[in-house]
Amino acid sequence: MRILIVAAHPDDETLGVGGTMARLAAASHEVHVCILTEGVTARHRHVAQQQKCAMRACEVLGVSDVMFCGLPDQRLDALPLLDVITPIEKCVDRIRPDLAFTHFSQDANQDHRIVFQASLVATRPMPDTSVATVLCYETASSTEWAPPFPGSVFSPNLFVDISATLPVKLDAMRAYEQTFSGEMHPFPHPRSYEALEAISRRHGAAAGVDAAEAFMLVRHVGRERQEWQVGDVLPA
Repeated sequence: MRILIVAAHPDDETLGVGGTMARLAAASHEVHVCILTEGVTARHRHVAQQQKCAMRACEVLGVSDVMFCGLPDQRLDALPLLDVITPIEKCVDRIRPDLAFTHFSQDANQDHRIVFQASLVATRPMPDTSVATVLCYETASSTEWAPPFPGSVFSPNLFVDISATLPVKLDAMRAYEQTFSGEMHPFPHPRSYEALEAISRRHGAAAGVDAAEAFMLVRHVGRERQEWQVGDVLPA
C-alpha cells in the first residue's frame, strides 16, 4: 500500500504521524511525505538546513521519499488556493496513494487550515482517483490551540497503536533540534519530548493501548477492487 502524508511545514509530518509512519514503513508499506512550505522564512532564511533535518527525520521513520514544494512559510493565505492544490495533486498523480493524511481543518496555524482545504480538493473522490481514505492528524502546538467552539475541536475517531514506534517518533524529532532556531522546546511546551510522549500516552489510554496517535476520518470509500479496509492497515 502507498501512503501520502501532506504537511504544511517540516516537522508537522513527524509530530502528527511519526509513530504511524514508522509502523507502516516497518510493515513494508510505501510512505511518502509532501511538505508544502519551506517552513522557516517567516523567522529566518536557513531553508536548506530545515530540509536536511526533515530528510533525517523521515529517514529515521523509514519514509520512501520526501517532496519539498517550497511555498512561502506562513503566507499560504496570500496565494490563490489553486497554487496550494496543484503541488498536492502532482504528488497524488505521481504516487497514486491509497491513504492520505493531512492537517486538521481548524488548527490555529493558518497554513495548516489552508493545506487541509487544498488536500480535500486534491484527494476528492473522482472515479479515477487512487485515494480511498483521507485522515486528519493533530499537530502539537497548533491543534490543541483551536478555539473551543463546535466544529473547531479535534475529535479523533481512529487510533493507531504506536506503543512499539513511539521511541522511533521521538528519535526522529531529535533531528529537528538541529534546525537553525530549533523546533523542540523544554517542557511544558507542547513540542517537548515529555509533552509528545504524554499526548501519545493519553491517546493510548483512550484506545486501550500503551501509546497511540489519533486521527479524524474524513473519508473512506470501500471499492470492489480494493483489497484492504482501513482497519486492516491501521488497527488500534
